[in-house]
Amino acid sequence: MLLKWNTLSAAPHRLLFFGGLLQLIITISWWSIELAGRYTDMWSPLSTVIPSTWAHAILMLYGLFPFFIYGFLMTTYPRWMRGKEVPYHRYVITFSLLMIAVTLIYIGLFSNLILLEAGIFLLFIGWSFGFYSLLQVYFQAPTRDKYYETILNIILLITCLNVLAVFIWLISEQPFYLNIAFISGIWLYSIPLLVTVCHRMIPFFTSNVLLIYQIVQPKWSLPLLGICVIGHSVLELQNQLAWRFIFDIPLMLMVFHHSYYWGFTRSFSNRLLAVLHVAFLWLGIALLLYNIQSITLLFSQQLILGKAPLHAVTIGFVTSLVIGMASRVMRGHSGRPLIADNLTWLCFWSVSVIALFRISAELPISYFFGIQFNLLSSLMWLIFLSLWSIFYLPMTTQPRVDGRPG
Repeated sequence: MLLKWNTLSAAPHRLLFFGGLLQLIITISWWSIELAGRYTDMWSPLSTVIPSTWAHAILMLYGLFPFFIYGFLMTTYPRWMRGKEVPYHRYVITFSLLMIAVTLIYIGLFSNLILLEAGIFLLFIGWSFGFYSLLQVYFQAPTRDKYYETILNIILLITCLNVLAVFIWLISEQPFYLNIAFISGIWLYSIPLLVTVCHRMIPFFTSNVLLIYQIVQPKWSLPLLGICVIGHSVLELQNQLAWRFIFDIPLMLMVFHHSYYWGFTRSFSNRLLAVLHVAFLWLGIALLLYNIQSITLLFSQQLILGKAPLHAVTIGFVTSLVIGMASRVMRGHSGRPLIADNLTWLCFWSVSVIALFRISAELPISYFFGIQFNLLSSLMWLIFLSLWSIFYLPMTTQPRVDGRPG
């Protein structure tokens, strides 16, 4: 048992990805049970101390993805800035805080509001300690160019405050704080963090695979990203949904521009590279849906797409990119070839199908065919991402196949 712990805790990505893989299964297992209770006669939905839809959003945004975010950044920060590795005790404490937090959240969700509040507050502490650990690498690293890391640090600070906003909502019952956490969680955390990582890594990875490739990383991209996500957030907070296209159209054009110049079509010569390009393209598709929604709302006062754009972001873009990046990190840092085997390829594409089904749940097609696409998408998530998690879990608990440390 000690040997397995020593192997599991030998590197930040091992321990934190292990927690993330478990969360992928647990979070959607509960949500599938919840939806089956809603849409079938098999059982009644489980009773929760806060509305289950809100709990689902909180767990997905702040209880699932931090394991992958910190597992990735604690691995890459030292390499990007030629700094010292994150000390063992810091990433173990980060993992422990996050794991205890989500455990308390699950227990509290079904039993006691005070336990839920304690879990959310501990989640805030876990996020903050992970951020503190990255800051130590950032300030001590000798590299002068810390452009990407500075942007990521700002985003992580905002995210810590978002988790605190969830806690304040729980104890104050003021919906403003929950609204802040949800809107900011998508537009000031998920999208800018992952686009910044893509801007840093996709051209780099692509240049290592494709011949005669020119790296395109425009200096204007991330400032434009910042303006657009802040503008979108302000409009959503003011409930001016019809005018979001003012900021979403430029952001959409930027994403499509980058997707083209980063070599989307050529990336399919390498499946592990292609998954990153496909995931990034999903953001452009999501923004296209947001623009259709906003412009239609401006002229007809109808939200014709419902939550379809939101799930194109959270499933199509965020989940796809997490699967793609995590697969690459776990394969490379376990000494395995950087290739997408058939199971990884299948599970990755299942995420796009899941996104399409969840989008369909918001459209008239759902009523026309009488299919509960929402339930179907959650069951597909449960099946295929459980397969992916079970396949990759041993890479976090077993020694590297090449015999190297780490």
